[in-house]
Amino acid sequence: MKYNFKKNKNKIIIVLTTLYPSKDNPNVGIFIRERMLRVAKYIPLIVVAPYPWSPFDKIIRIFKPNYRSNMNYKILEKQDNIYIYRPRFFSIPYLLKCFDGILMAYGCLKILRHIQKRVNISLVDSHFAYPEGFAATMLARWFKVPVTITIRGTEVTLSKYFFRKQLIIKALNSADRVFSVSESLKRHACSLGVPSQKIQVIRNGVDIAKFCPIGKNEARNYLKIPQNSKVLITVGSLVPRKGQHRIISILPELIKYYPNLIYLIVGGNSPEGDSSTYLKKQVSKLKLDEHVYFVGSVHHHQLNRYLSASDLFVLASSNEGLANVLLEAMAVGLPIIATNVGGAQEIINDDVGIIVPFNNSEALLEALRKALDQKWEKKKIRKYAMKNAWDQKIPVLIQELKQLLNQ
Repeated sequence: MKYNFKKNKNKIIIVLTTLYPSKDNPNVGIFIRERMLRVAKYIPLIVVAPYPWSPFDKIIRIFKPNYRSNMNYKILEKQDNIYIYRPRFFSIPYLLKCFDGILMAYGCLKILRHIQKRVNISLVDSHFAYPEGFAATMLARWFKVPVTITIRGTEVTLSKYFFRKQLIIKALNSADRVFSVSESLKRHACSLGVPSQKIQVIRNGVDIAKFCPIGKNEARNYLKIPQNSKVLITVGSLVPRKGQHRIISILPELIKYYPNLIYLIVGGNSPEGDSSTYLKKQVSKLKLDEHVYFVGSVHHHQLNRYLSASDLFVLASSNEGLANVLLEAMAVGLPIIATNVGGAQEIINDDVGIIVPFNNSEALLEALRKALDQKWEKKKIRKYAMKNAWDQKIPVLIQELKQLLNQ
């Protein structure tokens, strides 16, 4: 196995996450990459991004083509001067997911032993409590180093499964420090019995240089969107949790008020699944083909153009930690409509958007009508987003990590 950086005894953080962008999946785990790119300016780190595998995957893909697809990863690659290892670990499809944490830890063990021969592994920083967080606590125990876990939202759903809930609790209580991207997730962790003083809320940030408004007319001309349209946009994976189907279901009523309405759905399949077939059938059934544009996955660097071409960002999620795209939309000056789940209600006020009850179609429809008719102060929305720039969030995280490294 080729390993290119020099032997040294610098303290190195191992970042453990199953979600990290790659050539085949450039939009996966961007929020993790954006955070760790900035941490790497102050503390050396190596990313270990394991992916699940089983000999049955090829058979399953006969019936579900996107199942664990795009996983032809290089075992070692380099992005933005950060080395990324991608070992695979055995994961039984659909069954016995409570073993994923253990299997991931053993799947990463050889890689970490290899790294440890060359650098001084001093901390394991994991993202999501399960399976990464649980695996991280095992690895940290074997290598006798501290461990941190960032909870990002999946913990709420996984806590509904008895065995995985117990493993999440064990992982969070075993961690030296838990970071949460929202107060709501911190409350959830506390409800599981994690001491409040162990949890530090550090929200996601936004790159205000990358996400800045460009002329709406210019953006629409480039994307071939009619200038006189009212344009809604949702950015997110095409999975039920993101709620695109909830928005589509109320479009017939909304179009009565705005005949030139266009709904941009930006996103594609993800490790969570792929609802594109269902959504397209829903659009066809409601005869909305002229109003709904399935844009597909858009590279993060190009997303700014789609946001700038829109009038309103809407996210009808059933569960979120804190969706980074909310801040990205605000940085472009877009007002937000979002459901009252996760951290959305912690960052959205009356100046930047409207919060609606989850799964309430009437409330969502009314909020969309109100927001489309309202004159929003875009400069004020962007100014608010600038308070949530990454540069405002990272110093606290660096301080916490250095404290653990120096213990």
